[in-house]
Amino acid sequence: MSSNEASPPAFSEWLERNGPIESIQAVVCDLNGIMRGKRLPVEQAAKVLGGGIRMPLSIVGVDVWGEDIIGNQQVLATGDRDGICGVTGRGALPVNWTSRPSALVPLWLQLEDGTPFLADPRQALAAIVREYQELGLRPVVATEMEFYLIDPEPDSAVPPISPYTGKRLDSDAILSIDELDDFGDFFSDVYKECARQNVPADAAIAENGIGQFEINLLHTDDPLKAADDAVFFKRIVKGVARKHGLAATFMAKPYGTRSGSGMHVHFSLIDKDGNNVFNDGSEEGSSTMKHAVAGLLRGMAETTLVFAPHFNSYRRLRPDTLAPTAISWGYENRTSAIRIPGGNPVARRIEHRVAGADSNPYLVIAAILGAALVGIRNKWQPSDPVEGHTYSMDKLPKIPAEWGQAVDAFEAGAIATEIFDPLLRSMLIACKRQEIAGFAEQVTDYEFAAYLEIV
Repeated sequence: MSSNEASPPAFSEWLERNGPIESIQAVVCDLNGIMRGKRLPVEQAAKVLGGGIRMPLSIVGVDVWGEDIIGNQQVLATGDRDGICGVTGRGALPVNWTSRPSALVPLWLQLEDGTPFLADPRQALAAIVREYQELGLRPVVATEMEFYLIDPEPDSAVPPISPYTGKRLDSDAILSIDELDDFGDFFSDVYKECARQNVPADAAIAENGIGQFEINLLHTDDPLKAADDAVFFKRIVKGVARKHGLAATFMAKPYGTRSGSGMHVHFSLIDKDGNNVFNDGSEEGSSTMKHAVAGLLRGMAETTLVFAPHFNSYRRLRPDTLAPTAISWGYENRTSAIRIPGGNPVARRIEHRVAGADSNPYLVIAAILGAALVGIRNKWQPSDPVEGHTYSMDKLPKIPAEWGQAVDAFEAGAIATEIFDPLLRSMLIACKRQEIAGFAEQVTDYEFAAYLEIV
């Protein structure tokens, strides 16, 4: 490969640093947050990195099983035309946990004339970022990613066997240093691969569930990078887990009676001088912060589909689980959907706690920043902050508790319409309704056990 003159100089330098590889994975991210694309010989690097790859624009709208959507408007209107796969600027990322090292090149979709294809989730987020730029503001974003390590052998979620003790985990162990030590080799490799892909992994903790962990990703004033980091982090964790004879899942609720896995998003806004506009020196935060909170609250019901996109997602949004059920906000209150963390006012920020770990980071961050922006532009005022246990406050408006309700709210929502392109909305709605239909056709073992010989 080093003698191939068609290879871009930057990629040749990348190869010198990252060692020989055999293939390139050219990928785009679909609406479900799943990478889809092509594997090409490494000799095709110039084509991939030069925007020479094409894929059907409909690829971002397939369902979670990778099936085409019946009646897909993108297909019917255009004959399923191709789009241009432009590079995102992230470059090639080394993939070293597989049997044969390769490179992953993240791409995003453009129309034939080079304009962004706004049904691509990364392009949707970029459009929101451009709106902030027009106001002279930059969002600073960080994510907290929760996941479970599980035994790869059974068909359902089973806690893993500790590589250190040889015993299966059998109890919750929140903030357990011993449990982190048990899987120390796994975490060492996760951090190593994150460093190789420029994913800023920070603190790791053992969470509430058996084999559940959380790793925080450091903040950045580039929301696209923050979303990229979250997407690549999920792939790294899953890939490294397989390397260690484990499986990792970002399902929102792999165990019905144990803690769900969330993706909490922290954000603030800085102006052209680098000042945090959420900070006015007080403990309460600025009027701009409150306008943003108001937008998040008003838009929450109609963007729940983005935060809870799957059948399993709604098992997580249940009372008394530290996952929110009410549309509410509060200071240092982890039972509310929107939390304003304490600390130095200079670092004043908003924590959005609704999204599950199974959600698409591009769409989640776009929905959050988009709703906040609508609130700021309209100078909306939020309801009063809540204090105490929100699960017992019956008068608070509720987050949609059912998948179909969330789809309907997204379809009808005025704020969702402001945030997302009409084609993205129609494709996501069709995708989710097909997924709902797929689950509705399945009869579970639990149903058989309950009804087969009884009713």
